[in-house]
Amino acid sequence: MSGLINVQDVHKTYATGGRPFVALRGVSLSIQPGEFVAIMGPSGSGKSTLLHLLGGLDRPASGEVVVAGQPLHAMSETQLALFRRRHVGFVFQFFNLITNLTVRDNIELPALLDGRVRGGEISRRADVLMDALDIATQAAKLPAQLSGGQRQRVAIARALINRPDILLADEPTGNLDSASGGEVLRQFKVLNTQGQTIVLVTHDPAAATHAARVVFIRDGQITGEGAGLDAAQIAYRLSHIADG
Repeated sequence: MSGLINVQDVHKTYATGGRPFVALRGVSLSIQPGEFVAIMGPSGSGKSTLLHLLGGLDRPASGEVVVAGQPLHAMSETQLALFRRRHVGFVFQFFNLITNLTVRDNIELPALLDGRVRGGEISRRADVLMDALDIATQAAKLPAQLSGGQRQRVAIARALINRPDILLADEPTGNLDSASGGEVLRQFKVLNTQGQTIVLVTHDPAAATHAARVVFIRDGQITGEGAGLDAAQIAYRLSHIADG
């Protein structure tokens, strides 16, 4: 396999209540630079586990995970932390913003922690991102003063401040109303047209239509994929894999 993201024969098992739970069973996947891929499957199918492995938040029991040329399966915890900071942007369902920091401070924090660029450049990057995501007028506000859609756009800007190779989004519209969720997904589409590689985990067929390719997973195994699918086609295939 060759790509920005390469997963080869990955297995992952968790111990839950003394009993093993097999989350992934021999998963292999390749994602090219600039792709926008959605991962879909029933609850407990392994889609979030796979996303966590791609982001270095977890490691496989066996198999290989190589992202941006980095062998995540062979890295130490310290190496994984540095990899996450410099190569991956994360967007989660519940925003995970720091409540006592302003919008600007939340966005700039990852770059300040990384320390590779000076404060002036960090501020410039934040300005560009806030303008692009239409939150520049909110820069001095705290997260509690924002709508859900605005908070998620802050989270996207924060995820992009270090210019990551990949943007990983785990149910990013799950806590938003349909209008706000649609705006967030349109922002993803714009980012993708600018070359950003995006991997989206979602349960929503309408959200998955924004991706160029949809990968379906069930019981820890990839069951198929499709390109250019509409919401009805995605829903049908989801129902099919859920029913076995």
